[in-house]
Amino acid sequence: MNDSQRFLPTHSVFAAKRWESGRFVEREESVAEEIPAALIYNGLPHVVMMTSPSDLEEFALGFSLSEGILQNKSQMYSVAATPASGGIEIRMDIDLLRYLPLEEQRRNLAGRTGCGLCGAETFEQAIRHPAPVGAGPRLSADTVNAAFSSVAQYQTLNARTGAVHAAAWAAGDGTVQCVREDVGRHNALDKMIGAMTNREQDFARGFALITSRASFEMVQKAASVGIAVLAAISAPTALAIRLAQETGVTLIGFSRAGCFNVYANAQRINS
Repeated sequence: MNDSQRFLPTHSVFAAKRWESGRFVEREESVAEEIPAALIYNGLPHVVMMTSPSDLEEFALGFSLSEGILQNKSQMYSVAATPASGGIEIRMDIDLLRYLPLEEQRRNLAGRTGCGLCGAETFEQAIRHPAPVGAGPRLSADTVNAAFSSVAQYQTLNARTGAVHAAAWAAGDGTVQCVREDVGRHNALDKMIGAMTNREQDFARGFALITSRASFEMVQKAASVGIAVLAAISAPTALAIRLAQETGVTLIGFSRAGCFNVYANAQRINS
């Protein structure tokens, strides 16, 4: 547990009045916290993201990889998250050759919870085109359904607050191996990527699940680290489908109640 997690709770309790059965009922509600987290590379502030105050060092690693700042974990020499006035600072020491391009992106320093374009100043930066993914796993439809049906039991913060997204990693047999939660869907995916990278996970040997829509940024992040199958509980966007087709990612949407749609590269899913 890092310093930020010792001092900052993931949720707080507030008094509320619930209208039900024709009257107000006094009750206490658990509400998800979100804080600004500044990602700082070699002393250079890069971006501020609104995030849940948990698993922040995993978030920093996953963000760095999925946004193409780093090519692999070895290029990050150290990472530490510490409370700062009004938020959290996540300071990273990275390889000099990976740091130099960040100086060109200094002007756009603030991102919202749903932001996937932080630091982008041109269309080319906003819509990156990752290299095609590898062969990836072969999965049965039952495996995908089984993995999704078990994710909810690991969503402890969402069970308390009903306000956060989750990203999960499942093995080829559908066993869920890692779940990370965050107020931002991009952040949840980055946290999961960081966690599994720390475990030296081969992203070609399993698949990712997200409890959100599948926007192009989610496909972009998945493809950037070699995730070949991305399954979402909600809909994809048209740009996400086109990017999945381009990069070879199997894109699944509306995965719920034992059903799903495959929008790109269905050859990895067996009936």
